[in-house]
Amino acid sequence: MPDIPDMPAEIVRSAICRNCHGGCAVHLHLEDGRLRRVVPRKGSPFNCGRMCVKGVATPELVHHPDRLRSPLKRVGPRGSGQFEPVSWDEALDAVAGRLRRLREVHGPEALAIAQGTGRYYYLHVLRFANTFGTPNWFEPGLANCFIPRITAANLTYGGFVTGDYYGDTPPQTILFWGHNPLVSGPDGELSFPVAQALDRGAFGIAIDPRRSETARRCALWLPLRPGTDAALALAMCREIIESNLYDVAFVDRWTHGFEALRQRVAPCTLAWAEQVCGVPAADIRAAAHRYATATPGILDWGVAMEQTPHSLQTVRAIACLRGLTGNLDVPGGDILGMRLARPYPVRKQDLPDGMLEKRLGAREFKLLGGFHAFMPSAHIPAVVKAMEQGDPYPVRGMFMVGTNPLTTIANPRRLRQAMLGLDCIVAIELFMTPSAALADYVLPGAMWPEIDQVVELPFVAGNALFAQKKCMEVAGCRQVERILIDLARRLDLPGAEEALEALFDQQLAPTGLDFEALAGQFVHHPPFVYHKYQEKGFRTRSRKVEFVSGVLDRLGYDPLPAAAEPPESPVSRPDLVAEFPYLLITGARRREFFCSEHRQAPSLRRRRPDPLAELHPEAAAREGIADGDWIVVRSPRGEARFKARVTADIRPDVISVDHGWWFPERQEPGEGRGGVFESNANCLTSDAPPYDPAFGSYQLRGLLCAVRREA
Repeated sequence: MPDIPDMPAEIVRSAICRNCHGGCAVHLHLEDGRLRRVVPRKGSPFNCGRMCVKGVATPELVHHPDRLRSPLKRVGPRGSGQFEPVSWDEALDAVAGRLRRLREVHGPEALAIAQGTGRYYYLHVLRFANTFGTPNWFEPGLANCFIPRITAANLTYGGFVTGDYYGDTPPQTILFWGHNPLVSGPDGELSFPVAQALDRGAFGIAIDPRRSETARRCALWLPLRPGTDAALALAMCREIIESNLYDVAFVDRWTHGFEALRQRVAPCTLAWAEQVCGVPAADIRAAAHRYATATPGILDWGVAMEQTPHSLQTVRAIACLRGLTGNLDVPGGDILGMRLARPYPVRKQDLPDGMLEKRLGAREFKLLGGFHAFMPSAHIPAVVKAMEQGDPYPVRGMFMVGTNPLTTIANPRRLRQAMLGLDCIVAIELFMTPSAALADYVLPGAMWPEIDQVVELPFVAGNALFAQKKCMEVAGCRQVERILIDLARRLDLPGAEEALEALFDQQLAPTGLDFEALAGQFVHHPPFVYHKYQEKGFRTRSRKVEFVSGVLDRLGYDPLPAAAEPPESPVSRPDLVAEFPYLLITGARRREFFCSEHRQAPSLRRRRPDPLAELHPEAAAREGIADGDWIVVRSPRGEARFKARVTADIRPDVISVDHGWWFPERQEPGEGRGGVFESNANCLTSDAPPYDPAFGSYQLRGLLCAVRREA
């Protein structure tokens, strides 16, 4: 009888899923070098042995036939989509040569480095920017997502806080403010512990113009008018103070500026807030009383309040609620991070003298790009202006790392036109996107099963550390950090001699582990320490929770939170209301996608084939729209088409549209590649002033719009 060949054995490896910036612990099942399936791994408190559909779809994406597998060189006019494959050495040599020439002719500041949010290589891109010498590094979220919340927490409490869904004491109340964690699960703050807390009886309060998937699980829903979050927060602060619901012992011992805050919120009555926000005073009162008295409580905040020109004071107003109620660093409340590892070595000391002053927008927006910024970056509208007009100096090149800015940046048609005139564009990508199609060279990056990585969860707080070693590879693709290290060596940049593993070891030094050791045990998760401030105080100048911020005062900003009307609203622009009678919100998340990613995966696209716009039955009846109709949403800046979802789970005056949409199956060359402008929420948004004076945030929500049934 002939020999029967041995069947290939299935290999199982532990990993951290990065198909979004959640961070689920998983097992990878591999056979013959191919990823066969991804299943949740037990042992992580963050995903509780579960995972979402995006992670399950990883094999479809890793082995997708459209995935980039070779460096590409543009051979036709920019935007034609004509490329030819080249070797890695040829591509890296050519890219290094172009970057060197750009720096020699125009200076390093002439290169803008753009990246997407939450990717595994996030901080190494910043390292490359610093060592190359450009101050003009950016990503869409730095002014409009997460960084304002981090900064407000640092200013108010001296550190970032996350909800304690993991300890022995369950939260009694969870206040979800502009956040839908049961779908988005961002930054290591995953949906599964949140769902468990609600299942176990936590009282949910949702503040959101739409009754999101999370809001549907809540006992109280406050559908405020978009852009009025600060007014609602100040009214809740006043109610808690005037009803003597605040934590007297905590406020007396551990806060600074209480009397000034009391005076600031004195005019912010429930009746005033009802008029401004459109939420009944009784509901505002109920929310304030419940959060203040049914403790411990978590205030689970999201991106919505940051996407306005009033983001600093909005997040500051909301942050004060934690200080008033004492829900800080207590079991079952909002906890300050353990910060187990050192910061990733981004080598900010290598940014050349004078470049801080040249960072576009830094002088105007001190908490975005100045000395006190958490992660100093350029202001995107200023970068686009420098591309267009050379003002205040020319930006002549763009290096895009894992980002599709034509879908994620406001006013994308303007951005595309500016990019067409650049001397040099380089992209590192997984798939050909409408933005990458404008590049001179496109380099194929690795996906998360193909990389070495250290992951801190939750992000910024760093209460646990995970490490994984590369589990597989798709031929021709490379880990992004290793691509950047190769370029840095060709350019003779500082620190280029350091291997990636050595950088991981520097991070992990406080734990006593190196990368190999942590990868061997997979997770480092020491017992959490509560009430850390009782030893040395909070990490603020006063060592207390600062209702009055000394840092903001010194920088010339209002040290106390305040409310303001959005610049485009029915109140501030009554002249537009007749033509644009509805309020637009543009950030709806769906479980299947992460920002503009994953629309190539067949299983995910079958679940969610079309971009959606949600509107109330009253609005639908008024406009002659039925559920499932294709509709056109129009703002003063442009229009986009979506499929209508008619639902009572939204304010009657609000239209909510999905963000991040393009159509990877459409690869026709030219401006409309990928249908990038067809259902693009950012064709409706504005990158124009006024901007938040500290962060430069611009208005992406609460804008005026109109809607009609497509002819």
